[in-house]
Amino acid sequence: MSAEAARVPHDVHGASGQEGDRKPALRLLEAMLFAAGEPLDEATLAARLPEGADLPALLAELSEDYAARGVNLVRVAGKWMLRTAPDLGFLLSRDKPEPRRLSRAALETLAIIAYHQPATRAEIEEIRGVSTNKGTLDVLLAAGWVRMRGRRRSPGRPVTYGTTELFLVQFGLDAIGDLPGLEELRGTGLIDARVSAGLTVPLPDDDTALKDDEDPLEPEFDLSFAPEPEAGEDEDAGEDAEG
Repeated sequence: MSAEAARVPHDVHGASGQEGDRKPALRLLEAMLFAAGEPLDEATLAARLPEGADLPALLAELSEDYAARGVNLVRVAGKWMLRTAPDLGFLLSRDKPEPRRLSRAALETLAIIAYHQPATRAEIEEIRGVSTNKGTLDVLLAAGWVRMRGRRRSPGRPVTYGTTELFLVQFGLDAIGDLPGLEELRGTGLIDARVSAGLTVPLPDDDTALKDDEDPLEPEFDLSFAPEPEAGEDEDAGEDAEG
């Protein structure tokens, strides 16, 4: 980005008085966000801004400046990043290799983990009603959207799974609580409006702290992944429940 381009967002307001004092901080904030390879939290941004800079006001101003541009300033996973405007994403995707699509089993497993975390493999299978192939979880782990949290304090001490910060970034969520609730899902048609009145969608919680019924993973725990299933392989093949 050229120096001239970096000045554009603020020049539209003029550069006199307090506006002029804000200009260097606004340009520095823009440069940090542009150069960052990942979302930045407010503590990181504030630490590099001039003393006394009003970070919330600067972020609001920059967000407004970029609202109608080809890239937008967005908040994801509680952090800030510049991201391609949603209405232009399909144009840029033409130049990218076609990503491997998740299978139905992987999508269902990811959704269950997101809403019910921490969840064990046996709990995922109970909700889905079918066995879950180990390769399904390995795909989600390799993508960085799911992580191993700990071990459930129950017979067999099964591993518990939860979502990651990368999951929030990938799906443009500021927090896990932004996932749609029951009424929103009904509004989209993803859930039949005639379903049982007793159906509920849990409030998702991705707190990194272990729950009362979880123990930490052993330091030497093997985090290696099994080979990903080949295209067309049935990921719903039955397997023994996790022990």
